[in-house]
Amino acid sequence: MSAKLKLLHELIEPGVKSLGFELWGIEYLAHGVHSVLRVYIDAENGIGVDDCAKVSHQISGVLDVEEPISGQYNLEVSSPGLDRPLFTLEQFVAFTGHKVEIRLRVPFDGRRKFKGLLNGVEGDEVLVVVDKEEYLLPIDSIDRANVVPQF
Repeated sequence: MSAKLKLLHELIEPGVKSLGFELWGIEYLAHGVHSVLRVYIDAENGIGVDDCAKVSHQISGVLDVEEPISGQYNLEVSSPGLDRPLFTLEQFVAFTGHKVEIRLRVPFDGRRKFKGLLNGVEGDEVLVVVDKEEYLLPIDSIDRANVVPQF
């Protein structure tokens, strides 16, 4: 997790928890005036539009005071959804046995994209099986990981 994301997590999490929700994860996509701060929240009974509005209002106040991001950005608050992104080792452990898509920041073994069965975690590495071959991917090298919804 980058220093900026860690700071954002520290600023946002107390407000999210105070409203009775879990901070699932944060993405910050810096694109000049089109930058986006995406905050994912979760709860045992799911997330509704009103929940997202409450959390958005709560963390907007904190971000306006603390100003951890310079310049303009759009704040988006949503549930992780069926294709939920995975951010932490604990989340990878919780979704062991599910199909996942993982994109790395830099190539590993000649590739950046892996789609296969999440087979657990070893230390700080994620174990994924793709076409009967196991890969241990360091969590710090993962750019994005999502659960693949099964219908």
